[in-house]
Amino acid sequence: MRVLLIEDEKRMAQALCELLRLEKYEVDHFENGLEGLAAIESGVYDIVILDVMLPGMNGYEIARQSRQKGIRTPILML
Repeated sequence: MRVLLIEDEKRMAQALCELLRLEKYEVDHFENGLEGLAAIESGVYDIVILDVMLPGMNGYEIARQSRQKGIRTPILML
């Protein structure tokens, strides 16, 4: 399973990536909302873990825009 983590807090992101990788998930991490949205649009992820407060674009806006574009990847909001 391929996971997209969009989180700007370095310690939180590091911990989540480490835990997910220990469970054998493939994890890609982005710290910026705009880069995160572009990654979601690639369509290669099975799930998105999305922070609410992000630089560039907040998590709510990322979720809204991805849904408007027809992307139905499950999103877990932090």
